[in-house]
Amino acid sequence: MSRKANTPPEDEAVLTLDSSLHNLVGYVLRRAQLKFFGNLTTRLEAHDIRPAQFTALSIIEQSPGLMQAELARALAIEPPQAVLLINKLEERGLAMRVRSNPDKRSYGLFLSKAGELLLKQLKDVVQQSDLESSSALSADEREQLLALLGKLYRSE
Repeated sequence: MSRKANTPPEDEAVLTLDSSLHNLVGYVLRRAQLKFFGNLTTRLEAHDIRPAQFTALSIIEQSPGLMQAELARALAIEPPQAVLLINKLEERGLAMRVRSNPDKRSYGLFLSKAGELLLKQLKDVVQQSDLESSSALSADEREQLLALLGKLYRSE
């Protein structure tokens, strides 16, 4: 049985093959990201949602009425990719575009009732996935890691 491409190897012999890279933050961060992303993707598949779609739903919930370009910036994707993402959410009845009153050419993004209900469920799923993927850390270590990653993420 073959291993998924995004699943980190569990075998210690394989882990030692990359030991010369373990002092590189980017490399270790990527390996950890693969573990987290693989777990999250598996859990979200049951709801027919991808991680980027969950993130988009969360951002729209936090900022109802935001424009597509703002969502694209928040997701760090190109605007055409955001359009495709929003189209999929609309097709599933999870989000909607509503014409803006001040500028009739613009559309604000909102969650539908179905999107709100699904997002509520997904937040628990994502939280459990995150806790499971970081279970090797104590609560204090997890908070410290979040603080350090946030520092890297926000620095220019």
